[in-house]
Amino acid sequence: MKVLVVGGGGREHALSWKIAQSSRVNKIYCAPGNAGIAAVAENVAIAADDVEGLRQFVNDNDIDLTVIGPEAALAAGLSDALTADGRAVFGPTKAAAAIESSKSYAKELMRKYQIPTAEAEVFTEIAPAIAYIKAKGVPIVVKADGLAAGKGVIIANDEAEAIAAVESMLEGNAFGDAGSRVVIEECLQGEEVSILAFCDGKTIVPMVSAQDHKRAYDGDKGPNTGGMGAYSPAPAYTPQIAAVVEREILQPTLAAMAAEERPYQGVLYAGLMLTDRGPKVLEYNARFGDPETQPVMMRLKTDIIDIIDAILAGQLDQINIEWYEEAAICVVIAAGGYPGSYRKGDIISGIADAEAVDAAVFHAGTKLEDGAIVSAGGRVLGVTSMANSISEAIAKAYTAVRKINFADCFSRSDIGAKALNREKR
Repeated sequence: MKVLVVGGGGREHALSWKIAQSSRVNKIYCAPGNAGIAAVAENVAIAADDVEGLRQFVNDNDIDLTVIGPEAALAAGLSDALTADGRAVFGPTKAAAAIESSKSYAKELMRKYQIPTAEAEVFTEIAPAIAYIKAKGVPIVVKADGLAAGKGVIIANDEAEAIAAVESMLEGNAFGDAGSRVVIEECLQGEEVSILAFCDGKTIVPMVSAQDHKRAYDGDKGPNTGGMGAYSPAPAYTPQIAAVVEREILQPTLAAMAAEERPYQGVLYAGLMLTDRGPKVLEYNARFGDPETQPVMMRLKTDIIDIIDAILAGQLDQINIEWYEEAAICVVIAAGGYPGSYRKGDIISGIADAEAVDAAVFHAGTKLEDGAIVSAGGRVLGVTSMANSISEAIAKAYTAVRKINFADCFSRSDIGAKALNREKR
């Protein structure tokens, strides 16, 4: 079969890598792809949110399955367009993807169906938003309502910072239309966990747990990013907590979407905070997470095409999904200045050396230029390793990371540290 993967980041490289392992697939395309994806797929110069361009490509090339990676493509209605043409597509409809594309919609859904989450209010004007901040106190969280590439969340530790965040979004247009409405919510305390789950509209099957590292620098310091690394499994996510999440969050969310006539088919990502009052939802994503997908896909044993087929047939309850017991970790190497302004076009060295130490180097922001691989994004590479324990996986990944270099690159040195500390205890 012929498969099109939509997107050009580390998530899409990991998905293409996993799809390439299926004996049922003989051709993979990726739009727009990147320099690393070119090793397993044919890159196609079509933007991920170019619905008409992708639609034409799928029909002209008789693509058997389209797998949508990024949220922008889902929010643009790519899944709906391809389904209307009778094409198989893995990714929720535009209406269902609102669970990510509108944080206010997600909040109202959780409030209506009593799904545990942080207390919050939605604002379109500065004065009432500031009044709410003053009434609630700090720390407090300010979120752009729409899609902001993982950067539209400000955790404000003082009142001035919270007010500045509101003003920059509502008045300063910091996130464009995505910030024309803001969600202001209580700052939950605890340990974060990412749970990705396969959904066919009526059945939801969680994947193995993962933990992302959102802040730019060691010790969870610095600004929020799209994610500086992740590992799987997350030891904090015990079987007891998993049972609560499935019963009180995942299954009710799927049922709520069906009740709202937005049946959910694809991957649902629940970003959770494990508080002393139980797990609560921080956010939903309507697709595979990035960089969680990299370690999670490394641990997936079952053919991903078989899983997708079961989902599209509404038969997810009839397939047994298997996982490797080993631990996996992804360390992101970013361009200097990220998540602010950063350099592009710097030659990257050492990728082959990193792969030689049994690591997969997933490309997130790269391109080929005059025969060399150069940086082309903020998050440039995701070095991913799997081993018998989290400590071994961490050691292997960082050995590989040290082989890679380009101007002003940086990575966090503490990805997986929370799991390592638990393992030592």
